[in-house]
Amino acid sequence: MRGTGFAAVVIAAIAVGVSFVTYGHVGSSAPGEVMPSVVDSHGNLHVPHAYRATYQYLGSWAVAADQGPGAKELHIVYSSPGAVEAYRSHGKFPDGAVLVKEVYAAATGSMTTGTVSHVETLKGWFVMMKDGRGRHPDNKLWGDGWGWSWFDATNPSKTTSTDYKSSCKACHVPAEASDWIYVSGYPSLKP
Repeated sequence: MRGTGFAAVVIAAIAVGVSFVTYGHVGSSAPGEVMPSVVDSHGNLHVPHAYRATYQYLGSWAVAADQGPGAKELHIVYSSPGAVEAYRSHGKFPDGAVLVKEVYAAATGSMTTGTVSHVETLKGWFVMMKDGRGRHPDNKLWGDGWGWSWFDATNPSKTTSTDYKSSCKACHVPAEASDWIYVSGYPSLKP
């Protein structure tokens, strides 16, 4: 009886572990697998929970200050588990891949190394999900092969974007040839 009880506990623990991994709360997902915490059944994207612990760092961008030296913003970009490996293998992001861009206001000042810009205040997140299936044709935040959404730092669960064509796409037009993503700034995508 004692052995049977122990086996039941082990089986239950394995089932719980599989559940957590399957539903994206712990660990990672297979390449292209959608993690439910990122998008709901209506196509509303969300900033993924604990993405800094489970996603891979892609690269950073510095947006130059309008006047004077330094940057006015710093952008730090992450990709969902398996997305980088799939991109290296196939030259494109797999269906379901998620990109998260943190956008920070930057501060610039003198340091011993020279004039330096650094992260100061989180402004928000830009989240994109690769959509090769046309998952949400009636949602105005989905099109051109991606789900698109901006989230203010004060509310990571509700987008302020209303239509990707007017709220998001204009910034990505120069990257249309590379599937709307500025891949040149991501060293981890290079072979």
